[in-house]
Amino acid sequence: MQDSVLHTLDQHNQFFETGVTKDVSYRLEQLGKLKKAIKANENELNEALTADLGKSAFEAYASEIGYVLDSISFFTKNLKRWTKPRKVKTPLVHIGSKSFIYPQPYGTVLVVGPFNYPVQLVLEPLIGAIAAGNCVVLKPSEFTPNVSRVMKRMIEENFEEQYISVVEGGKEITSALIHAPFNYIFFTGSVEVGKIVMKAAAENLVPVTLELGGKSPCIVDKDANLEVAAKRIVWGKFMNAGQTCVAPDYVLVHHSVKEKLVRLMEKTLTEFFGEDPQKSKDYGRVVNERQMDRLVSLLDMDKVVAGGTYHREERYMAPTLMKDVSWEDKVMQEEIFGPILPILDYNELQDIIQKINSLPKPLALYLFTENNKVEDVVIENISYGGGCINDTVTHLTNPYLPFGGVGTSGVGAYHGQDSFETFSHKKSVMKKSTKVNLSFIYPPYSEKSINFLKKVMK
Repeated sequence: MQDSVLHTLDQHNQFFETGVTKDVSYRLEQLGKLKKAIKANENELNEALTADLGKSAFEAYASEIGYVLDSISFFTKNLKRWTKPRKVKTPLVHIGSKSFIYPQPYGTVLVVGPFNYPVQLVLEPLIGAIAAGNCVVLKPSEFTPNVSRVMKRMIEENFEEQYISVVEGGKEITSALIHAPFNYIFFTGSVEVGKIVMKAAAENLVPVTLELGGKSPCIVDKDANLEVAAKRIVWGKFMNAGQTCVAPDYVLVHHSVKEKLVRLMEKTLTEFFGEDPQKSKDYGRVVNERQMDRLVSLLDMDKVVAGGTYHREERYMAPTLMKDVSWEDKVMQEEIFGPILPILDYNELQDIIQKINSLPKPLALYLFTENNKVEDVVIENISYGGGCINDTVTHLTNPYLPFGGVGTSGVGAYHGQDSFETFSHKKSVMKKSTKVNLSFIYPPYSEKSINFLKKVMK
């Protein structure tokens, strides 16, 4: 298996060495080709997303297919500007010189995707890698086999195999891939597997981007607009049946408004998904039975105030609210990554700031408040990857904002220009004129040389 991976890598490296991918026109052509391929396979991708995750047509387009189409348009519009060498300032001590940064591709990069957004989280890094001029090997998740099959066929029909290829398989092939000497590895998945990827990459000194996760808190202040908060929290949490890395993992609500918020969220669940969410065409499914079993083990029926029902064979778990949860409960010991929302209350904002800061740094944080002072205190005093004020999840849809974690929630960032820069090496070049040749820099050095140096280097 390792020999097969090395052979694939060698083919890609040889193609990269031809230099064709460095041509900006070629990159734009490939982005256009990818866009046409996605549109041509939209129905198949949609059906695959429904089969693997129970996604509705709206959710599939908004969060996966349409998302990457819009991203390609953004890249196409800006790529020529991003690829130009950027002139930067040069210190006076280098008089007669000019300094530039040249963005250049790494070579052949590996993109390992997760199961929760199996189209977006494979193709979005691919867009950045193509734009930066790299060759790419894609490894979609084995837990979404229908999407993986469509993706492989789509790529094979539209791109040269030695330029972009798709490798399918389980743990064994993933292990072989991450231990190969790629020029860059981009991984999206769990913290546990992220550590394995980083360790494997370190053996070959391969740079990595790790998009991981964690328990992302959602704070609801006493001054929040509770009606809006209820809708936006329920929407962000239960899209894709809670299988979103930036979904609100738990709610911290001020004790004075807790009961009202819970009632509003219960009402919102019914408005969104009906009396029986299992019959709703807009509510998804858990990816597999293994994940179902893990989620069921997190339920405490004594604390469930909405939902709590499930059907293992259909991979269905109702959108579930758990109230009066404590920090010691099992549901608070790991990232939930499913349709269970624990609700805790607090009295003093400073207490929960200290508590959140004592835990691993979250990928996202959400705050609902109409109080600017509260907003400033939370933003300035809690470390997290990114987030929203008075909303959930939507910060990652802005291509002008970098998306990534901090600490255990991730290494590096992408989206928009940050994707281009992630997959580009910034080569530094100083161009020096031969018409200016300062003799004081050459030995033997005199007292006059030192004094002059002190004047220009302070």
